Amino acid sequence: MNYNRPNSLLRGLVITCILALFLVNLKAQTSNFQKDTLRLSIDSAEHIFIRQNLSLLAQKYNIDVNKALEIQAKLFPNPNLSVARGPIIPLHNPDANFFNNAENQVTLSQLVLLAGKRNKQIKIAQANTKLAEYQFYDLIRTLKYTLRTDFFNIYYLKQSSSVYTSEINALQQVVDAFNKQEGKGYISQKEVVRIKAQLYAFESEYNDLINQINDTESELRLVLQDKNFFIDPIVDADKVATLSPDKYPLAVLIDSAHAARTDLLIAKQNTEISKLNYNYQKALATPDLTLNVSYDKQGSYVHDFHSIGAAMDLPFFNRNQGNIKSAKSSIAYYDALQQSTSATVEEQIGRALQKAYDQDKLSKKIDGSFVKDFERLKNEVLHNYQIRNIGLLDFLDFYDSYKQNILQINSIQFNRVSAFEDLNFYTGANFFN
Repeated sequence: MNYNRPNSLLRGLVITCILALFLVNLKAQTSNFQKDTLRLSIDSAEHIFIRQNLSLLAQKYNIDVNKALEIQAKLFPNPNLSVARGPIIPLHNPDANFFNNAENQVTLSQLVLLAGKRNKQIKIAQANTKLAEYQFYDLIRTLKYTLRTDFFNIYYLKQSSSVYTSEINALQQVVDAFNKQEGKGYISQKEVVRIKAQLYAFESEYNDLINQINDTESELRLVLQDKNFFIDPIVDADKVATLSPDKYPLAVLIDSAHAARTDLLIAKQNTEISKLNYNYQKALATPDLTLNVSYDKQGSYVHDFHSIGAAMDLPFFNRNQGNIKSAKSSIAYYDALQQSTSATVEEQIGRALQKAYDQDKLSKKIDGSFVKDFERLKNEVLHNYQIRNIGLLDFLDFYDSYKQNILQINSIQFNRVSAFEDLNFYTGANFFN
């Protein structure tokens, strides 16, 4: 009899449980890296972006900060109340009560801002609020451009990935068929190695493409502020095909940019703020006036002394000369930046429009039946190779040509859409949507 059998059964049961727990834990860890796929149109993606992006939320709070500073600028200086009480020792009567013989003094003063300083502060605060609003809309413009470009990039990259999937599956079928006949002498070892080398090359390229898709997905999720989904873009191909650079002339695009391009508006606003600051610094050269009313008991030549007065600094030394000169230089600085931004905007739009024409012209040269013919021939070539009607070199050459052409077509289509997105970005408007 085998007395170790119960122990061996128990040992096997323990090993099985440990293995099961390991597999469950491995599955749980793997699921942490899996994300649901969310199919989105470009309009839906933009709505999520506007609603959830934390950078936009932070910039909104910055607008509220500047609006609060507007309220502060409108406030008047507080009046100042000064009260003093001190004992008096009468020289003619040393025995007088020390506490009853005391001086009482009350002074009420008010600072009056001259040279329109308060109004100038209000205008600067209002201009800073408008600047914060322009910065908010410029952030929307920049992030929206990233969103839309990534969205279409993912779409066309996925179109390319399907080519790799199809070809890898086809080559894998051939390799599997070769493996079944291994050792029977029907297939040369050289041919098997060549097919496997091509398969491994496709798999390596496919892996690089998937990494590129995942990197773009990651950037898109950051813009959408949603880390729980992979985005599967839904693109209306017919709508994309109707985009045309002839729709708007260059002058219209440039005029739109001067009216709506937020970075240009920011440059103009900085120039305006520098002018307002210059006027404010000149106003600071005028001293402010302090008015006061005083009452003094037992502190003057009469028992109850009442007075009114005024105080002002004498601008002998400090007339704010340095700040005035600095503010004047700032006007020239921001004006130069504004002109530079304006010239940059016009050059960017001109180049983007030229690029859109070139990409649109290249895209229209693609024969619509080209991809369909290639797709049909791909299956026929595979079948003819399997029945040995064509050789290895012809088979591999066709598959490589098919892959390269499809990748090139998708690249051309993405570059075309990207050119129109550049025009939207540079004009600050959705001309091509």
